Amino acid sequence: MFKVKKSLGQNFLKSNQILDKIIKTANLKATEIVLEIGPGKGYLTQKLLEKVNQVIAVEKDRRLIDFLQKKFKNELNNGKLELIYGDILELEIINPRITRLERENYKIVANLPYYITGQFLKKFLSSDFPPAKMVIMLQKEVAQRIISSSNKESILSLSIKAYGQPTYIATVKAKNFNPQPKVDSAILLIDNISKDFFREISEKKFFEVVKKGFSNKRKMLINNLTFAPKKDLESIFKNLNISLKTRAENLSLENWKKLIIYLKR
Repeated sequence: MFKVKKSLGQNFLKSNQILDKIIKTANLKATEIVLEIGPGKGYLTQKLLEKVNQVIAVEKDRRLIDFLQKKFKNELNNGKLELIYGDILELEIINPRITRLERENYKIVANLPYYITGQFLKKFLSSDFPPAKMVIMLQKEVAQRIISSSNKESILSLSIKAYGQPTYIATVKAKNFNPQPKVDSAILLIDNISKDFFREISEKKFFEVVKKGFSNKRKMLINNLTFAPKKDLESIFKNLNISLKTRAENLSLENWKKLIIYLKR
């Protein structure tokens, strides 16, 4: 029997219904390239291979590489599946494929280990060659934070929305995994990924200001932005119709952008 490694966050999705929902959400075309992270025992991989001509799967567990090589021997031999052993956070797997990906969009479809979610999203959304779309399984509470289900923004939700449009697709109960995690999961779609938001402002400046704004969530935003004179900030807030009592979590993505543009003047 295969013994899971808790250190790798291994929880294998066993529900065909949920797998089909992931595939449907990805809206795959045969000509697209799909990057899958943590294929595990290959349940999602199998369904991806039925839809597209090429799947690139990255797996960190050497034992699973051996298992997948046997399971998908034919697909590996005919080039439909490329299996890469390593840590997705450390690998530069997109750069060698730049010429191909410039001609064809690629998508990411993955059941992510919970512990890499933040780093993974940052790496691929801020990449010079981001995917056209992501359909990922992640912790339910994290997905809810990303879409701001409580009508309160966070650094995470603003970071994702700056690059794409997140949509909460469905809750996935813990019972659908083996072994069962302690919390429920969710399918999250991030669509229309691009860097259009940063045409007027720099990525670096955006994240610097947002992090400063959230440095003390209990304080009013204007009191956290200590890099500018308060008198100037009061004038900017008034020009943008932002209340002086606004906290960072209450400011919309577009207002963050307008604020940063004003700060450059």
